[in-house]
Amino acid sequence: MTIRHLKTILLSGAMITALVPLGVAAQNAAQPKAASAPAKVGAAPATTARVAPPGPTAPMLYKGFVPSKNAFGQPDITGAWSNGTTSSLTRQAIYGDRLVMTPEEVAAIEGTRQTQIARANKPTDPSVVDPNATTTCDVPGYSGVNCGYNAGWTDPGDRVMRVHGEPRTSFITYPVNGQPPAPKATATAVVVGPAGEGDDAGPAGRGGGRGSAPAAAAAGGRGGAAAAGGRGGGGGRGGLDPENSPERRGTAERCLTSFGGSAGPIMTDQLYNNNYRIQQGRDSVAIWVEMVHEVRNVRLNSKHPASSMKYWFGDAIGHYEGNTLVVETTNFRPENRIQGRSAEDLVMTERFTRVARDRLLYQFNVHSPANWDVDWGGEYEFAASPGIFEYACHEGNYALEGILTGNLVALGAPLPPAR
Repeated sequence: MTIRHLKTILLSGAMITALVPLGVAAQNAAQPKAASAPAKVGAAPATTARVAPPGPTAPMLYKGFVPSKNAFGQPDITGAWSNGTTSSLTRQAIYGDRLVMTPEEVAAIEGTRQTQIARANKPTDPSVVDPNATTTCDVPGYSGVNCGYNAGWTDPGDRVMRVHGEPRTSFITYPVNGQPPAPKATATAVVVGPAGEGDDAGPAGRGGGRGSAPAAAAAGGRGGAAAAGGRGGGGGRGGLDPENSPERRGTAERCLTSFGGSAGPIMTDQLYNNNYRIQQGRDSVAIWVEMVHEVRNVRLNSKHPASSMKYWFGDAIGHYEGNTLVVETTNFRPENRIQGRSAEDLVMTERFTRVARDRLLYQFNVHSPANWDVDWGGEYEFAASPGIFEYACHEGNYALEGILTGNLVALGAPLPPAR
């Protein structure tokens, strides 16, 4: 039986609902496509190891692309976009300071991903009944008989991220090693609160930080990170855990905010639903993050409120510089986090530039003196998406009820009656 999925497409401000097959074709539609200009790949590392620049670079338009203006005279970046990719925020050590992959490296990564998709799309063998059996799963971070998801229910990306045709080794371009700088000893770790980029609140294997520093959550934290550049592994809280209370469970688990880094501070992709919709107005820009339906409202040419005013995911002010929307976000709550540390003093600067009809360059700079002595940042490109795939989350789900019940039982309370 063909799996079908309800796909919501926004066209010209109208919402159109259609049924489409969900499989490799639909999954690939939301992934970055081949660049409209010939790919500029790096040669062998020993001869042409391109080193990342020390800061944000000027956007480069693809050959033949002429930016257009909207009805308000602004550079047109409105549309549906996806940032699903096999690439990571941070760089694996095997690449060193090299910014661009070789053709052989790209072929190996993308070939392996296609093999994983084909395997994970096959029906689960019903003859396998051992619930304790372990297998090598094609969905990162999952194990066991059912392996979490068939490929049709995920969207982790199947292509290496390109920037102006170059297959990149990481999103971070400065420092040159593709890693955040070493944090200050006085940096404040945050365990509970809304997920931030590279933290431990996403689905196992993706929310573990996409190669970030190990998650700070003790007592079985959710999804500790793998080695540098890798994808985090699963966690799972269990037993008598003081964090297992309604107030201390993460807001993402309660479907109140975005998982992982979907909404930022650095917007990064997750295991699925890497869908965004940007809508421009005369005085503001709305960035719709479909993962739990977070909407970032960017006020244009305005001012931030007093520093004492704190907001979940900060206060965003934007302005246009040429073909680029520049967004500065401050006034984060102390519970917000970036790389597992409090984002309270964070000034996040993001730049959105349409560099081709179907490509949107996203550049980010992290300024947080309480956590790092120097700024760091990088870039990647969104790809045009056919629309928005709905993420139907509801508060608490079954997980929260089970977690709270388990904690009560661990304290000696009897099991509640079956429904």
